[in-house]
Amino acid sequence: MIKRIKRFATTNTLVILGIILGILFGIFLPELALKQQVIGTAFIYFLKMLVIPLVFSSIFVAILGLGSLEELKDIGLKTIGLYLLTTALAVLLAIVAMNIFEVGELSSSVGLEFAKAKSIAPFSLEAMLLSFIPTNIFSAFSHGSMMQIIVFAIMFGVASLYLKPKEQEPMIGFFNGVANAMLKMAEWIILLTPIGVFSLISYVIAQQGIDVILGLWKYILLVIGVILFHAIITLPSILALFGKINPYKYLLDVREAPIMAFSTASSAATLPVSMRIAQEMGDVDKKTASFVLPLGATVSMDGTAAYLSIAVLYIANLAGVDLSFGDQVLLGVTVVALSVGVAALPSASLVMMVVILNQLGLPTEYIAVIVAVDRILDMCRTSLNVTSDLVVTKIVDIYAKQEK
Repeated sequence: MIKRIKRFATTNTLVILGIILGILFGIFLPELALKQQVIGTAFIYFLKMLVIPLVFSSIFVAILGLGSLEELKDIGLKTIGLYLLTTALAVLLAIVAMNIFEVGELSSSVGLEFAKAKSIAPFSLEAMLLSFIPTNIFSAFSHGSMMQIIVFAIMFGVASLYLKPKEQEPMIGFFNGVANAMLKMAEWIILLTPIGVFSLISYVIAQQGIDVILGLWKYILLVIGVILFHAIITLPSILALFGKINPYKYLLDVREAPIMAFSTASSAATLPVSMRIAQEMGDVDKKTASFVLPLGATVSMDGTAAYLSIAVLYIANLAGVDLSFGDQVLLGVTVVALSVGVAALPSASLVMMVVILNQLGLPTEYIAVIVAVDRILDMCRTSLNVTSDLVVTKIVDIYAKQEK
């Protein structure tokens, strides 16, 4: 009996239970639900706590993982370039879809009454580019200026490739240790998700009513629609264009990895399967698979990037904020850059969503609105992440074999 309880008491099932209990608690005990908001707020704060060390160490370790400047110029640039291309196309698709369908106008029909977002400064390309450069990196760390931290991490990582191996080793060991420690802390915090979800959902239900959750069906369909379009149309087109092969035959051959990713909702857990399938079924060289796929598990997040773009624009609509073209360009650039630092763990995108909402001046409380369906969407976007990794790996492998 005890073993059976432990088998079903997984984080996934507890999150679902937390959602159900949170809804019931918010409906039947609204006064108590409003008073326990501090629990959900603490959960968000724990997520914020991990952001800076996690992003910085992940980017630095990924760049040092290239090994040498020769590898960086050869396979590294091709790999990173293709990963950035697929991620950027995923973000562009998501933003276009949100502008076409305009999902998220619940504020007028349901009566959401969260505080409106802070005023957003007019868009300026010059100001945007200059804002990426940290004049004081310690100030950027203390204020959580994520774009500046990412720029510094990339430059620091590239500069470290010029150092002697004996100078690189302690830094690789240190930052790899930092990254692993942050991932371990993230695992602990993810275990708190059922409690955080219960608190956030119950508060939203008590404050806004059950209609908020019932209004999510359009949002769910849009996210899944964008993910499917990118997987069925965009990625195969890229593979056919650059790889000159039948993309659907290859994707059918390696289908086991995306299925595994869907069930685990973790790119890291799927990595051993992806490497085996890419070599045995996808005819990818072992050296290519061993380099490109692990790097992709860190820096390639097509599904996560598309999801974040839709979620942030959806929240902006809920808050009654009309983001300009310039604001959406800034959103797209930020999402592409931040997706590099997203840990290959379930629900890690919640961390990045907090960062983006803060940057755009949108209230983080709205995360409670969409977290109810985050788990099933996490499974979908992780499957897309792995599919993108396999596509890029095949293209890089084809180029490597042609050069030989």
